[in-house]
Amino acid sequence: MQLKQMAAIIGISYGILAILPVFLGDVPYIMNILIMCLIWAVVASSWDVIMGFAGIFSFGQVAFFVIGAYCSAILSIQYGITPAFSIVLSGIFTAGMGVLVGLPCLKLAGPYVALVTFGVHMALQPLLKGEIGIALGSGGAAGLLTIPPISILGYTFGTDNIVPTFYLILLISLACVTTIMVMIKSYWGLAFLALKDSEPFSMSLGISAFKYKLMVFALTSFLTGIIGGVYGHFYGVLSVRMLDLDLFSILMIMILVGGLGHFPGAVIGSFLVVAASELMSPLGVYRAVTMGAMVVILVLALPEGVVGFFSKRINQAEKA
Repeated sequence: MQLKQMAAIIGISYGILAILPVFLGDVPYIMNILIMCLIWAVVASSWDVIMGFAGIFSFGQVAFFVIGAYCSAILSIQYGITPAFSIVLSGIFTAGMGVLVGLPCLKLAGPYVALVTFGVHMALQPLLKGEIGIALGSGGAAGLLTIPPISILGYTFGTDNIVPTFYLILLISLACVTTIMVMIKSYWGLAFLALKDSEPFSMSLGISAFKYKLMVFALTSFLTGIIGGVYGHFYGVLSVRMLDLDLFSILMIMILVGGLGHFPGAVIGSFLVVAASELMSPLGVYRAVTMGAMVVILVLALPEGVVGFFSKRINQAEKA
């Protein structure tokens, strides 16, 4: 997909969201849903970059999201660092963790990378609940319950001021998604795609697999850590239950619905899946079954996702 098309889809999507608070700003329930759309759009897009564009089957994106959330919260609670600054620090810390996880993955491929990164995901929950996590300030099994909200120039952004908070998170989400878009269309993005298609041939052209694989781990982890910190300060509470397979599964569904490797498909997928999930909430225990069935049907009907389907049709029309 061309840069103009990507920018148009992102601009229209975020533009529609930006208008909605004018009509729905006094409905906290709806505003919370819109904010979750913005947050998951960044997490899903970052995951799509590392899997769909770089071809690295990493299953550690939820772990990086939780690391960023806990890191920012602990810095604010334990050390009194301003949330706006602690969020940036959490992004840097999460990027460092991404590099550490990426290093052993450089000599691995396919399912082995998935196993290593999913192992990080599985190990994080007992670590946060154990003595080490408690010593670091994770709150153990109880989690963190008193995370301060974001405050900028004396103005507090939180659930009490949900419309201004929505626009702040919209700007942060848009900045993250735009960064991903620019990266995909830069030399970095071409290097990712080249390594995905044929690593030996790419290396013969001078593209360093070591450099670019670590780079994609660092950048996607940084953005995921940033939005994780925003999540923690917005809701004010964190729990290790975030590492349950529910969130992992629904983020994967967002990517598949939007189209793996068809950015900004993950953005559209996050909006559609969050909205569908909330609309089906009256189904109770049958919601997960219904959503699963819908995803199976959609994947069979549109194997390249919603954005992949329309992108293919646009390209065919241009060639004709």
